[in-house]
Amino acid sequence: MKLISSRVCYKSSIFTVTEDRAVDPSGFEIRRAIVRHGGSAVMMPVDGRRRVLLVRQYRLPAKASLWELPAGRIDPGETPLAAAKRELAEETGYRARTWKKLLSFYVSPGYVSEKMTIYLAMDLIEGEAQPMDDEKIETRWFTSAELDRKICSGTIMDAKTIAGYLAWKRYVS
Repeated sequence: MKLISSRVCYKSSIFTVTEDRAVDPSGFEIRRAIVRHGGSAVMMPVDGRRRVLLVRQYRLPAKASLWELPAGRIDPGETPLAAAKRELAEETGYRARTWKKLLSFYVSPGYVSEKMTIYLAMDLIEGEAQPMDDEKIETRWFTSAELDRKICSGTIMDAKTIAGYLAWKRYVS
């Protein structure tokens, strides 16, 4: 595909929306509105007892408080791992001595460019959280059995949390 045109429709501090047109060599054309996002780092903090630390905060689009893996935007010029380390400390207060990449995935590639990278954070050191001014975050440790039940019952509906947990269970633990 070759991009023919791209027009910025909206720009915020977090994302940009463009209207794009692309064509392939046969002349087939695609037109899409695309949410352009620089990507997110997701952390899966696991302690020595194999419990997972989740955060709970109100999510306006979901109109609900959700339990989820901590995550945050990758700032310009920042690597996903550097963002993960920064965000883990900000949201939970924890720092990790050991980091392992679990997986990367596109959130919804039909209209969003955001790619999330999930890191397993281990050998944790407790500290004081420093959330952003617009974040009110609660933290709680969950056992694997609790997470299984909450995912199966639909209590946990956050995609990055489900993907990270299943990847950890399947490939690491």
